[in-house]
Amino acid sequence: MARGSAPWLVPAWAAAGTAVLASRGARWRTALAVPAVGLAAGMTWFFRDPERGPAPGRMLCAADGVVQSVDAQPDGRTRVAVFMNPLNVHVNRAPLAGTVVGVEHRPGGFRPAFDKDSERNERVIWTFETEIGEITVVQIAGAMVRRIVPYLTEGQKVEKGERIGLIRFGSRVDVYLPAGITPAVANGQQVRAGETRLDRD
Repeated sequence: MARGSAPWLVPAWAAAGTAVLASRGARWRTALAVPAVGLAAGMTWFFRDPERGPAPGRMLCAADGVVQSVDAQPDGRTRVAVFMNPLNVHVNRAPLAGTVVGVEHRPGGFRPAFDKDSERNERVIWTFETEIGEITVVQIAGAMVRRIVPYLTEGQKVEKGERIGLIRFGSRVDVYLPAGITPAVANGQQVRAGETRLDRD
């Protein structure tokens, strides 16, 4: 299970276990236990953290989900935004090996992650120094639980595809490709963190 999931999983399964024990001997109590067990099972699915690659390729996607946009930026970089719905894996990964040179938490609002106003949402901005230059990854909190859990700190080395953090519930991850790097993904494409190639040769 994903690191940072215990505050949600432990109470959910404790409530489910209590409901199941209390339901013995009465059908109506059994019926009442079903939602608690269903919620705990849903939480377990949401916080799954499968092993991944890393797959071949110079750069890999940082998040599971759907590519929401691929936008050229004024400074020459390209932003690839991936929207994660509640059914996606919400553990994010480093697109490239390097060194963490910045981890900035920026407070903000909590608009739905697919809304253009989410540009002002709570976020964690990662800066990695890599062999192809500086890479920026932005984890953006969504409207539901509003919590980002970083796994690394400034100064740490990171491998391509290594876990960098968790976003609890609906959210978005943006990766900024350096100038001159052509993205290999397109709007509407389904991608997987640590497996889908992000750049072209």
